[in-house]
Amino acid sequence: MSRVCYFTGKRTKSGRQYARRGKAKYLGGVGSKVTGRTKRQFKPNVQKVRAVIDGKIVRVLVSTKAIRDGKIVKPPKRNYKPAPTSA
Repeated sequence: MSRVCYFTGKRTKSGRQYARRGKAKYLGGVGSKVTGRTKRQFKPNVQKVRAVIDGKIVRVLVSTKAIRDGKIVKPPKRNYKPAPTSA
């Protein structure tokens, strides 16, 4: 299952992680140098949520940003009570 938000379209992005060495110039050093670059991935915070879409309750992957922004409509809570059993 791909890590893509249903509402915002956020997906995994690629980038680099930089390893640095040295003391910054403003702190009295000769400047920080890049000693290594490693490929990495930035993954969105995606949650599996039950939402009402087109009148149906569906499980979808949604980013936490979409949840906080109120872009999803959660289904109503059930108030189920079992039928009383006559003994």
